[in-house]
Amino acid sequence: QVQLVESGGGSVLPGGSLRLSCAASGVTFSATVMGWYRQAPGKERELVATVTSGGTIYYAGSAEGRFTISADNRKRTVDLEMNNLSPEDTAVYYCNVRRNYTPRFNYWGQGTQVTVSS
Repeated sequence: QVQLVESGGGSVLPGGSLRLSCAASGVTFSATVMGWYRQAPGKERELVATVTSGGTIYYAGSAEGRFTISADNRKRTVDLEMNNLSPEDTAVYYCNVRRNYTPRFNYWGQGTQVTVSS
């Protein structure tokens, strides 16, 4: 059974940094897309960043220039380094792994809270 566990969330001051980590277990396929999504109260879940097992990276406009995604395909881990955080970054952040070929099954972590406030 595939399981994803996030860690590294917490509370920081505006302008601060956090590094989120996700460890996936039970993944038997090699071609993957791993990434991070977030959901703020009252809002839809949105994509933050993704990285494929081939190294292709995508950032949402709100993350580009501030966040860095990285992955270890052998260990099945994906990290998100977040810099210059602002209150609008406050959300529950979710790790996601999916197969990069059909059928593209999705797997989700339980989420980790990130709070940016004074």
